[in-house]
Amino acid sequence: MLEELTVQNFALIDRLTIRFGAGFSALTGETGAGKSILIGALSMLLGAKSEVDSIRTGAEEAVVAGVVRVDGNGEAAAWLDAHGIAAEDDAVIIRRVLKRNGRGSLFIQSTPVTRADLEELTSHLFDLHGQHEHQSLLSSEIQRMLLDRYGATEGMAAKLFEDFQELSTLKKRYEKMVASERSQLREMDMLQFAVKEIEEARLEAGEEEEIEQERRILSQHEKLFTLLESFYESAAEGKSGALSLLREARSAMDGIVAINPELSSQAKRLEDAFFEIEDVAEEVRRYQLSVKFSPERLEECESRLALIHRLEKKYGESVEAVVRYAQESRQQLEGMETWQDDKEKLLKQIAEIEKRVLQAAQELSGRRKEAAARLTAMVQERLRALGMPKAIFTVEMKRRLSDDGKPTCGPYGIDQIELVISANAGEPPKSLRAIASGGELSRIMLAIKSVIAEKDHIGTLIFDEIDTGIGGEVALAVGEQLHLLSVHKQVLCITHLATIAVRADNQLQVKKYVRDERTYTGVELVRGAERVKEIARMLAGDSVGETSLAHAQEMLRKYRSEAGSN
Repeated sequence: MLEELTVQNFALIDRLTIRFGAGFSALTGETGAGKSILIGALSMLLGAKSEVDSIRTGAEEAVVAGVVRVDGNGEAAAWLDAHGIAAEDDAVIIRRVLKRNGRGSLFIQSTPVTRADLEELTSHLFDLHGQHEHQSLLSSEIQRMLLDRYGATEGMAAKLFEDFQELSTLKKRYEKMVASERSQLREMDMLQFAVKEIEEARLEAGEEEEIEQERRILSQHEKLFTLLESFYESAAEGKSGALSLLREARSAMDGIVAINPELSSQAKRLEDAFFEIEDVAEEVRRYQLSVKFSPERLEECESRLALIHRLEKKYGESVEAVVRYAQESRQQLEGMETWQDDKEKLLKQIAEIEKRVLQAAQELSGRRKEAAARLTAMVQERLRALGMPKAIFTVEMKRRLSDDGKPTCGPYGIDQIELVISANAGEPPKSLRAIASGGELSRIMLAIKSVIAEKDHIGTLIFDEIDTGIGGEVALAVGEQLHLLSVHKQVLCITHLATIAVRADNQLQVKKYVRDERTYTGVELVRGAERVKEIARMLAGDSVGETSLAHAQEMLRKYRSEAGSN
């Protein structure tokens, strides 16, 4: 519900604040007083596009702000929660600024938002009838939701949506599996080949280093043999061998110790060195005798190393890494072996959910058709009362089709729902968006809204041009419907007809005046005698004549029991 509207520097409005109550509020005033300016300001508040031409002459910016109650509106509450905006005392403040340079700013509470955000939120709170820009019922999705609300099938539609989402997720998973099937098979072949190649190699940890050492020895056999021979000749007890010379040194040292025992420790060290060198010489001699050159073994080593290096280049940086790759590949293959079974299980699951979704969609469609028939009849009846006896209203339900023209099911069922109307005899049915006349469209919307008032979640309805081209009994019927609708909704209506205005709980008079050679638009709440004068002006253009005043007083008494206080 709109509690308060503040407008500053917008067209002829300098600054004004209007407080709105619940129920039915009529905005009246002479032609050109500025009622359309108020609609423009309201449209700006609801997120409509605004031109800099609407900024008051001499001002750099126009500001429109509103205090809006959101309690009881689940959709609005969910939107605010999703955007991290908290209401205060069940209300939010919407503020929009339009600057002369074309830029502007929008805030919900203190949070900056985009114009699209503002439109989305206010679409849950307001319907402005008389122009196409902010009428929720022109949306096919809202029309579907309206029918489901009216027919009490919202729960069925919500459950169908959940199942459809699950089905879509499973189908995408299956499509991904099918799309990757070829690459999956290629990968399996590659993994199987790798595992077989590595297993056949029979790699062992540390063998690369051992074989590399053996290959190095075999490849330098001649040099090694020459060095071994040279070492033995130098170290052994040959003519000039180290051991022969050391033996002579030991004999001399024994004579020295006999003369001077203080050198006995050096004699012991010399003896130990002799035996150590003798042991080394013997070990080298045994190794020399054991070394055998085998060209065949050298070829085997080089061939084995080539295999190891090739596997390392393909699968890992070391023998251990290659072996680990084989283990991991085996694990992947084990998982892939169940892939075909998983695909078949998924396909079966999809078929089961598809069957459930289609059954639910068909049941939902049947319930919708029953609700559509009831809604059509009731709206048709209201249209006759609102002066459109030739109008033919229909809730049109067609089978939803895919892009290639085949019947299909969407997230909310198999139905394509559209509200269509033939406003005049002989005219083909048109969608609501195709209705050119603002007055006709407003009356059509009034008829629909009055039928679904208790089930529709939008709390504030604004009607402009609703009295275009009507009068007499039709105007009385329009006033009555607006009054009845205001039992469930906040209704704001701009009207030129007294027969509509007298039904209002509150009447706001729009006035244009000149001050200091500048024109201003203002709004006043009229009550009591002032309201009588305004009704008299609307009836006969005479707000002071006794006859006009008496007629106005009588109408207020007849249609509003509280007229004495209004």
